[in-house]
Amino acid sequence: MADNAKLILASGSPRRLALLQQIGIEPDLLAPAEADETPEKSEAPRSLAKRLARTKAELAVESMKRSGNLENSYILAADTVVAAGKRILPKAELLDEAANCLRLLSGRAHRVYTGVTLITPKNTMRHKLVETRVRFKKLSKEEFESYLASGEWRGKAGGYAIQGIAGAFILKLVGSYTNVVGLPLYETASLLGGEGYPVHPNWVTMTG
Repeated sequence: MADNAKLILASGSPRRLALLQQIGIEPDLLAPAEADETPEKSEAPRSLAKRLARTKAELAVESMKRSGNLENSYILAADTVVAAGKRILPKAELLDEAANCLRLLSGRAHRVYTGVTLITPKNTMRHKLVETRVRFKKLSKEEFESYLASGEWRGKAGGYAIQGIAGAFILKLVGSYTNVVGLPLYETASLLGGEGYPVHPNWVTMTG
């Protein structure tokens, strides 16, 4: 099965695609799954990340069934949630949303959760939930205004991108860095490899 296995990434995120490519994994197909990401009443951040990853994987399976592309396919989905305390921060699309996120994060610690779901060709479903603790520096007025003006925050959970300018705001990180970018690579590779997907073949041809 592994020789002709297909990997379908249930995400349109260029960051998740780039992370997979970083470890030599090239999805055969991108199948972004549009799920309602509104938290349920009193839903915990970690529960939201797990639920949305599972929902996106299930939606991708249904889409692949309709298109006839499901045979021998691994479906990989993920969702990242940023939380300050129990407060779930949005994927900022508006300037006011980004500003509110930065005010909450400035000078304090927060947590980033990514739920990862894998559905195998045998229709087995596997899950991982990864948590990373991140502490921001206290942002100056100039940093605050300049970051908002950069637009880098747009579409990012919590209103920032650690792999970009906002990397300069990080005082401390405990856990997986790639989790904060959007896909924890150790856990994802372990999930795939543990279920028989060929993770390593491209490594011998990768150059530094």
